Formats: sequence, C-alpha cells, structure tokens
Amino acid sequence: MNRYVTKRNELLAQKVIKGLASRNMTGYYAESREAALRLALELIPEGSTVTMGGSMSVSEIGLRAAMKEGNYNFIDRDAMEDKRAAMLAAYDADVYLASANAVTEDGMLVNIDGNSNRVSAMAYGPRKLILIVGMNKVCDDLDGAMKRARAVAAPANAQRFDIQTPCTKLGACMDCKSPDTICCQFLITRYSRHVGRIHVILVNDALGF
Repeated sequence: MNRYVTKRNELLAQKVIKGLASRNMTGYYAESREAALRLALELIPEGSTVTMGGSMSVSEIGLRAAMKEGNYNFIDRDAMEDKRAAMLAAYDADVYLASANAVTEDGMLVNIDGNSNRVSAMAYGPRKLILIVGMNKVCDDLDGAMKRARAVAAPANAQRFDIQTPCTKLGACMDCKSPDTICCQFLITRYSRHVGRIHVILVNDALGF
C-alpha cells in the first residue's frame, strides 16, 4: 500500500477511534496485518475461552490460526459436528472474534446476519468482543454504512457461500425476501453500556468483504 493511502488511513482511523471512544468502545490502529495480530493477542489472555463467527478478516490476519495453535480454549465451530452447540457456547465465552460489515467515521458499527448467531453474540453474551476491521469498511455516515453492508458485504458473502439469492447472480442488493436471504437481522451498535467490552482494531489493509 502506498504511503499516501497509508497516511490517509492513519488520519481517518484516528477520527474513527475518537468516535468509538465517545460511544464507550476502544479503538486501535494497526499499520499492517501482522501488527493487528499482535494487538489482538495482547487483548486475549492465555487460557481464555474464545470463539468466533465466520469472519474472513479474523482469518486473514492469522488470528484464527493463532487461537487454534496457542494456549486457548478455542471453540471451533467448523470442527464441531453440533454447530448449534458451538454457536450457543459463544454467549458464555470470554472473547468473541468478529469483524464488522461497516463502521462509520463517528464510531457506529453496522452488521447484517442470516442465522443471527453473530449479531446476537455481538450485542450480548461474550465478556469481550474483538473486531478486526479493514479500513476498506469505513464509511462517512450511517446511511453509507448501511448501503455498504447491503450492497457490498452481503452480495459477496452470499457468493462466498453459494447461496441462491438475487444478489448472488446480480452482484447488487435487490431487497429480497428469498428463503435463503442472509439479510435477516441488522445490528447497529451505537453505544456500549459495558466499559471495556468492545475493542475495534482498524487495519491499514483491505480485509474481508
């Protein structure tokens, strides 16, 4: 990434971090995927019970692999036969790892879910929530964040899982009510009532969808 984009991302990240702080959330800026991984590991004590949704961003920085290989009680739903049990275990986890479909410049988080296990765990349950968010997901305002979540993240995720929705074929949101829609629940995190629960690591990279 060229130095001008990096400088822009650093300045924008500081604005987002101030917005997050005003909403009782903690923000960090990582200059690289490697730096993001180091930051995340500093936030996760060894021995912690950790789980996650299906975040590409978490995997892309190597955090999922670090949880599997390190001294953690990692609940890996992909390795469990009973997926529902794995999802329910998230609510009592010490740490939940995820990303966001979009983040506003003033610190609001936007997420869309199909099964809703991810957004429900983000809203309540796990003692600590760590989000790995590429700077490609930062939007001007809530309207822009909602548009990004629906028009960019949702179609890409639908294609990723080969789900037969209109957006899989057209690459754009059709506001469908398909039985396979992944746009079932929308979560806007405007404020965190619990001090120290939500941590957002902004990464100087394009991560996830």
